[in-house]
Amino acid sequence: MPLKFELCPGRMIGGNHPCFIIAEIGQNHQGDIEIAKKMIKMAKDCGADCAKFQKSELEHKFNKRALERPYTSKHSWGKTYGEHKRHLEFSHDQYRELQKYAEEVGIFFTASGMDEMAVEFLHELNVPFFKVGSGDTNNFPYLEKTSKKGRPMVVSSGMQSMETMRRVYNTVKKHNENFAILQCTSAYPLEAEDVNLRVIAEYQKEFPDIPIGYSGHESGISISVAAVALGAKVIERHVTLDKTWKGSDHAASLVPSELSELVQAIRLVERALGNSIKQMLPCEKPCHDKLGKSVVAKVRIPKGAVLSVDMLTVKVAEPMGVAAEDIFQLVGKTVLEDVEEDESIVPGVMVILFIL
Repeated sequence: MPLKFELCPGRMIGGNHPCFIIAEIGQNHQGDIEIAKKMIKMAKDCGADCAKFQKSELEHKFNKRALERPYTSKHSWGKTYGEHKRHLEFSHDQYRELQKYAEEVGIFFTASGMDEMAVEFLHELNVPFFKVGSGDTNNFPYLEKTSKKGRPMVVSSGMQSMETMRRVYNTVKKHNENFAILQCTSAYPLEAEDVNLRVIAEYQKEFPDIPIGYSGHESGISISVAAVALGAKVIERHVTLDKTWKGSDHAASLVPSELSELVQAIRLVERALGNSIKQMLPCEKPCHDKLGKSVVAKVRIPKGAVLSVDMLTVKVAEPMGVAAEDIFQLVGKTVLEDVEEDESIVPGVMVILFIL
């Protein structure tokens, strides 16, 4: 059984606990704190477990030239990439405001720390867990410092190789046992042939003592639901209020109706997964009583005859006799009384074990 741990206060993940569903608001709030609040409320109303943002301290995430480069994309909020990112970046006080609002609404609140200083702020903010975005998964100084904070971690694996993920696992595990790894492909939107859900199974084999999840950027909900059927214990999906808004993530995001449908589908699949014990269930008894087959006499069998297979057949019979799967156990047994053709073979009354 994979490791179980408390990701958020009172909320366990792993093992047989429900899948933890993260609504990734990211920077789809358009730099507007009121829109951000609406999205937090939307995530709660749709049944997600957590509303997540992306926090950067821009001078620590980007070098000067990266911030100064011209940014002419249709998604741009400024003339340079720095102006664009500053428009979308909430202040520390705004993050505190959003955290307070999430608490009032009743949903867990966290953010991806996009650089080491952002992680320091989120630690100070006392978020329940750290999310490591794919861009920092191979940033080993960052991983080591973050894992030493002692908070649970969820680590995406976009753009990485299995060899790198083994290093990630060993680096984090050395300091922190409470973490999960998410299969992820960093493309927006993501085409189905690039999802590679089978990596979930490979991660489960490589890292059997941690929960494995899925962070998706595809359109629709089907693939994420399939990930849960394959054992994903955490699902992360970007969300938006309008896919036509400015921003490269909106096209790969779920609108409220899709997020709600995803949550309901995941909970349905979890019910359907059930357990691994194969047996006839109480709900199957009416069908068994109506359609279940048992052993009947293929020919008239006189009292004292020793049964052979050619004397017997299997039918839906009234009354229900010896179960169909036990037909070969009747061979060699002695009939206690006459059995007419097409009559049920009743255990214990009509046959006994022949004793020499």
